[in-house]
Amino acid sequence: MMRKVKEYFIGRAGRDGAGVNLFRTFGYHEIPKFDPFLMMDFFDSTNPEDYIKGFPWHPHRGIETVTYLIYGEIQHEDSIGNKGTIRDGDCQWMTAGSGIMHQEMPQASPKMLGVQLWVNLPKKDKMTVPKYRDILENMIPKYEDEKQIVRVLAGSFQELQGPISGLDTEPIFLDISLQPNEKFEYFLNADFKAFTFLVEGQAVLDVQEGDIRMAPIGALYESGSSIQVYTKNQHARFFLIAGKPLEEPIAWGGPIVMNTKEELDLAFKELDEGVFIK
Repeated sequence: MMRKVKEYFIGRAGRDGAGVNLFRTFGYHEIPKFDPFLMMDFFDSTNPEDYIKGFPWHPHRGIETVTYLIYGEIQHEDSIGNKGTIRDGDCQWMTAGSGIMHQEMPQASPKMLGVQLWVNLPKKDKMTVPKYRDILENMIPKYEDEKQIVRVLAGSFQELQGPISGLDTEPIFLDISLQPNEKFEYFLNADFKAFTFLVEGQAVLDVQEGDIRMAPIGALYESGSSIQVYTKNQHARFFLIAGKPLEEPIAWGGPIVMNTKEELDLAFKELDEGVFIK
């Protein structure tokens, strides 16, 4: 059964970090509609003043953060010795687990376009060992034909397997570029939560409704076995993101997401006492 759009979303313009302008497309107030996804911030700017102050040192626990850049450059560093740069087409998939301190500092670029997605960790993995997965552009499988280019960050497409696999949430993260007057269809588990987010151009995100939507906009889908997106006289670039719901309680305090208030209180107590990093 083809999925219908449950609701469209664009989110709210906001500011985070040391003064980064962004769109919080969904977040705390949308729990649990996007489960297992907690939040997604969208960046699209040609003005470095919008983002150059970055995200100085801050903690995370209990989640995974996924930073994916179409264009731009971000330097990062963390408390377990990782250090590097995310550039055009690169992705960083960080498992905060039991606790990590890190910073992400965008560099001035002709254009900054990308997202940061937060993925919840199941209760059994909230305190797992932190780790980074730096995924360079040339590590992301790419399917290409005359109508589309599909980059597979997580999950699979046309027998291509993304570099992220083996997680309880079974995430799917596709970056799709679709030519004008073409159709894209993806089959997935009917019970997975799924959404698309249009980052460039325009497309029909609900084929039963038939209305053309212009970027940036997201569509959260009802249950079903497939998602269809099609274009008319313009191209479109969009993300398709899906995953298995955890259906677990959430206690959320800024950059830390646990299952209970007691776990949350303990995390902040450990931060105060300097024993947050395990």
